[in-house]
Formats: sequence, structure tokens, C-alpha cells
Amino acid sequence: MPFKLPFKALPAGLAALAMSVSMANAAEYKIDPTHSFINFKTNHLGFSWLSGTFNKISGTIDYDPENGTDQKVNIEIDTASLDTNLPERDKHLRSAEFFDVEKFPTATFVSTGYNGDANGGTLSGDLTLHGVTKNISFDVKKIGEGNDPWGGYRAGFEGSYILKRSDFGMNYNLGPAAENVQVDLFIEAIKEK
Repeated sequence: MPFKLPFKALPAGLAALAMSVSMANAAEYKIDPTHSFINFKTNHLGFSWLSGTFNKISGTIDYDPENGTDQKVNIEIDTASLDTNLPERDKHLRSAEFFDVEKFPTATFVSTGYNGDANGGTLSGDLTLHGVTKNISFDVKKIGEGNDPWGGYRAGFEGSYILKRSDFGMNYNLGPAAENVQVDLFIEAIKEK
């Protein structure tokens, strides 16, 4: 089954957020790292799933609600923050055989376009992972938006993408079932004042 990287979903959610806010002027939203998640899963030997998350993500969304196609989403993921709940496996995934976090400490997504409305659509952009940049597109959906209890304004989005490890130079042989990775993004962002 495909393995999806959460960071891809994140950009989609941010774009949807930008599209959905019904304010009169363009605004910047900052990703709330304590309420945003980029999760991933891949097939483990054809028997089950291996899943994990990235604990450190950041980024912004610039959007103009009057112009739904002119949105900007930027996401950065600290690849060393990878966490699969098993330290030895995490060490292996951080090594040169996979993410090579010493050489490539960050993964990024920079949007290049959005086709949809305030509730969701298709987000396109450049994903850079393991030193390789690919243009990707994936569906995103707004979860909700509004005032929070602390005087701020928030919006939440979700998105999902399936990537091939080999497209990003990660060729360690885990068998054909583990070639695809499903990445799920759950993004909450706060409007900058």
C-alpha cells in the first residue's frame, strides 16, 4: 500500500486554508506546529503497516480570499524529527540509506498553484526531499476555521499524497510493497496580526 508523507498534505491544507478565509485583505497564516501533523505509512513486508510522523514542521500560507488562485504555501520539515516509535528504526531511517538527515536536514514544499474553492481543491507545488525536487499535486480539504479562545483566528486543513521512494533517490530495498508511501497532512494555522 502507498506510503504518504504528512508534509505533502500539509501544504495542501494550507492552500485550502488560504482559499477559505473570508476576509477582505490578503493575510499570512503561520502553521501551528503543536497542532499540525505530517504522518506517513508504508507497507511492512506485506503483512501490516509501518507508520510514523515528523515532530518538527513550520511554514506559512499567504492568501487573498478575493483571488483563490493566487495563494502561496511554504512548508519546511525537519527530517531528523522523524519518529516511528522505535529508536533503532528511526536511526536507520535517518541514515544515508533513507533520509540522510545529515546531508539533507530539511524537506520543503513550495506551492505553484491551486485549483479549487474555499472548501477544497487540488494543490500543486515543488516538493524537495532527499535533495530531489519534484512537482506534485494532491487534493486538500478545509476542516474548519474561526476565532480561537485566545483572540486569534485559525483555520485547519487536511490533504493526502502517495509518493514513490525511488522518485526521491531512496532506493533501499524493502520489497515492492514498500515502494509507495502514503503521506497525510493535518494542518492548523494561525492568522498573523
